[in-house]
Amino acid sequence: MTTATATIEPARARAVLSNQDFKLLQDAVLFYLKAHEDDPISSKYSSLYHRLGSASRR
Repeated sequence: MTTATATIEPARARAVLSNQDFKLLQDAVLFYLKAHEDDPISSKYSSLYHRLGSASRR
């Protein structure tokens, strides 16, 4: 007697953020950058700003 084993495939991944969300986040980061230009951490926010821009173009 053989028993069949069912394989359950994982559900397809869904996008968490839309392209519009990336644009909104990029605008918010730009606003922060303009308000905190002298902050030493602003270079990290600048990198985030550019990564968000490249993500929204996909």
